[in-house]
Amino acid sequence: MDSGQGAGARTGRIERITKESSVLVELDLDGTGQVEVDTTVPFYDHMLHSLGTHAGFDLTVRASGDVHIDAHHTVEDTAIVLGQAFRQALGDKKGIRRFGDAWIPMDETLAHAAVDVSGRSYCVLTGEPEQYNTFTIGNNYPFVLNRHVFESLAFHAQINLHVRVVHGRDPHHITEAQYKAIARALRAATEPDPRFAGVVPSTKGAL
Repeated sequence: MDSGQGAGARTGRIERITKESSVLVELDLDGTGQVEVDTTVPFYDHMLHSLGTHAGFDLTVRASGDVHIDAHHTVEDTAIVLGQAFRQALGDKKGIRRFGDAWIPMDETLAHAAVDVSGRSYCVLTGEPEQYNTFTIGNNYPFVLNRHVFESLAFHAQINLHVRVVHGRDPHHITEAQYKAIARALRAATEPDPRFAGVVPSTKGAL
């Protein structure tokens, strides 16, 4: 269920209920990093909290699902709804910078994210060490879910997202650096650009 934006607000609210999960996301792009997250997947909660905080978004996420099977459905469905709420909050995209990127070091890890909120969905993820593809962080967050999260977010937010792990050896650090890099890149891309107030940042006149 979607709710419309208020006048001048850059907010999104999406609720999605299936036989596998129930997800509610509320997002304010012009917030101050106030975050409340409960997905029943503790490490994912930690990552989404980092994303909202470092993006400077106000973010509320409430999700539940068939985690007795595994975390896959709940994690992926939450990323879908987060992407939809982000797209809703962007509105007509007038006056924003559109592009953003960020380098995030975390101890031995270095990650980079670049984003274009172009309306064209695409995700490229490179550099994650393949030896961690069977590794689970915490109780129930498989490392391989990173790709599902980032691809689902990019597709449903209708953004072009590139994430690169330059180096790293700790799967927790690698994952957290990626989420924080995405957060900072989204923050930069969605910030108002005073030089182009009220203008869509595209030669086409629309994004």
